[in-house]
Amino acid sequence: MFREISDLMKERMNYLELIDKEDRINGTPKSQRLRQIPPETGKFIALMLAASPDGIAMEIGTSAGYSSMWLALACRETNRKLITFEILEEKVKLACETFSKAGLEDIVELVHGDARYLINKYSGISFCFLDCDKDYYLDCYEAIIPKMVRGGILIADNAISHADTLKPFLDYVYNDPRVDALLIPLKNGELVCRKK
Repeated sequence: MFREISDLMKERMNYLELIDKEDRINGTPKSQRLRQIPPETGKFIALMLAASPDGIAMEIGTSAGYSSMWLALACRETNRKLITFEILEEKVKLACETFSKAGLEDIVELVHGDARYLINKYSGISFCFLDCDKDYYLDCYEAIIPKMVRGGILIADNAISHADTLKPFLDYVYNDPRVDALLIPLKNGELVCRKK
């Protein structure tokens, strides 16, 4: 799967990695930063998506589309589309540019809006990568889990780097009888949930 990263995707990934690095150094306001995942996390979520059951692949928090590119690799491998949600207008524009330049417009459906209120349109979700504003994790989780197929996988980013902020969410998930959950200590920490 990873050998199939096109030159267009590599070029766009490198471009976004450079912007993200500069954002973290130059004091770019938090809301404007790309705040994207590291490549190792990208490979991890792509592997998990490829191993998930049949159904809808979803992402909440597109930003500029970096993680979406990794997920698109798995979607190509498993013959699915990715539905990704982004609420900020300027990030939607960047993500559209990313999907166009990376040749992914046939695989990725970008939805501009608040996923918490739009997920109810979908059912049969088999995979979701959650990487939005941390205050909304629990609301998103509660919208997704009832719509997930048995064996579906939800991955929540930043479970270690934002552990204090996410503590109520993490405690809730660890005690949720609908899922099995495990914290993976990869980079910023990935909470992996599998629906029972």
